[in-house]
Amino acid sequence: MTARHWFRRTAPEFHRAVRARAGTASYRSALRTPGAAAFFLAAAPARLGVAMAGLGIVWLIHAETGSFGAAGLVTGSFAVAETLVGPQTARLMDRFGQPRVLVPLLCGHAGAISVLVALAVTKASAMPLMAAGLAAGATIPQFGALTAARWSVLLHGRAELTPAFGLETISNEVAFLLGPALAVLMATQVHPAAGTVLAGTLVVGAGLAFAASRRTAPAPAAATASAPDRRTARGPGALFTRNFATLLAANLALGVFFGSTQVSVSAFAHVHHAAAEAGLLYGLMSCASLLAGLAYGRHRRRTSPAAQLRLILAFLACASLLPLLADAPWQLGLALMLSGAGVAPCVIVSSTLIESVVDRSVLTQAFTWANSASAAGIAVSAAVVGRLVDGPGGARAGFTVPVLVLTATTVLTWFGRHALTAATAASGQRSSEAQSAGVEP
Repeated sequence: MTARHWFRRTAPEFHRAVRARAGTASYRSALRTPGAAAFFLAAAPARLGVAMAGLGIVWLIHAETGSFGAAGLVTGSFAVAETLVGPQTARLMDRFGQPRVLVPLLCGHAGAISVLVALAVTKASAMPLMAAGLAAGATIPQFGALTAARWSVLLHGRAELTPAFGLETISNEVAFLLGPALAVLMATQVHPAAGTVLAGTLVVGAGLAFAASRRTAPAPAAATASAPDRRTARGPGALFTRNFATLLAANLALGVFFGSTQVSVSAFAHVHHAAAEAGLLYGLMSCASLLAGLAYGRHRRRTSPAAQLRLILAFLACASLLPLLADAPWQLGLALMLSGAGVAPCVIVSSTLIESVVDRSVLTQAFTWANSASAAGIAVSAAVVGRLVDGPGGARAGFTVPVLVLTATTVLTWFGRHALTAATAASGQRSSEAQSAGVEP
């Protein structure tokens, strides 16, 4: 055998061995999983519609009623219904399957958005508008939870799962960077209702395409559980464990970080006569999070996900101290970029842990509850910090809230480290045994 022939035969094997030893998996390999690209690409426009929905409603109601108070009431009704009803809808999806529940839910959302727009343009009073907002929020699907559950079905126990959750985080970041800007553009340049109508169209149209991708949908718990196990598989005990409560606390802390930062940055910019730069400052944090997510999702690390979560939360807590030291907008921008670098990795590793510690019959519920915890953290912290920044402490008082909450959450995850590590190790062991036996984990 000549040297050239030997090189041609051994080089590919060498490169495969290097990649295996490095423990890396690419975004491309995750998307090449059969069926993955179809549901991921179908969900992307729907995420954009979800990101547009809240701000689109604000501009619609304000334009038609002339009142920000009415706009806030309707948007708040939408957000409350989305947060409270979402987990209950996810429970039905776990029980009966995503496509079976998603199609009627999307039809209900189309009807609710149509009624909301019709009421707004006919100058209806606040109560009917709030009722329509409640209906729209109650029927909007949580696509992040739905896609995360599908990734888990496809890639449980495989190295590609971390890049897959990285793709999830990146897609959400992009949607929430573009969505609000697109909603405002449509409402101001086309028609006050255009942002809301486009958001609803994206959610319903892309959602139906997502529902049509049945191949990757998790099997309904009612179909897979044996008769004695059906009640326990869907019961609260399968979901609300100590480990899951710890992960909910981490997502709640992330929500507090977002809500507090939004209000505090706005107050800081106002005090420093740079109100127009508030969006830029917050955008710097979002861009840093996006880039960190791209980098983090590409590699598989040797440390356990539980240890990674503790380290990332500790990093976020320390980085959240830096805005307290800022005396100029450019200093705050640098501080926000550093803290933003921990956001996407925290979301990725939290999703990985949820996938590991939660019973597979309630995965969609678990991811939906995590989203609801973040939303609740944003809502509560925004209200509390709004009162704080109006006081003598100003923006600095607002910046102390995420420091305290993230520190407390870091301590909580430290005390729960053994249980989380044991749960993820047991999940990995079950996955390995299932793969070696040639069955689905």
